[in-house]
Amino acid sequence: MDFSHLPHNHHPISDELLNNTPDFETFQSAADILKILGDANRIRIFWILCHCEECLINLSAMIGMSSPAISYHLKILKSCNLITSRRDEKEMYYTVADNPQAYFLHKTIEQMIALNQNTKGE
Repeated sequence: MDFSHLPHNHHPISDELLNNTPDFETFQSAADILKILGDANRIRIFWILCHCEECLINLSAMIGMSSPAISYHLKILKSCNLITSRRDEKEMYYTVADNPQAYFLHKTIEQMIALNQNTKGE
């Protein structure tokens, strides 16, 4: 990015900032993940799968949603490599993916839950 000709010169912009500003596609990728987690039920499903491996029917009962609705959310989470699945005979089991993105999102959700619980106590 070229910031050398900004309309207002409020402060000098460092070469480090210029050289380390991610490209648009990187920000778009981050926005896409945040959009995926913009649904409370999807966050609940992801959070549960961070703590245990579970099948569709049990997730449906835990969340209180139909199996097709849970399946829809699982498909989205899986398409972003946030969860994985494995088949055991006729049953499909889901769990959190073993990658830095899933780990980071899990920790972020845990911190958001903790912040919310702390503000309720005030």
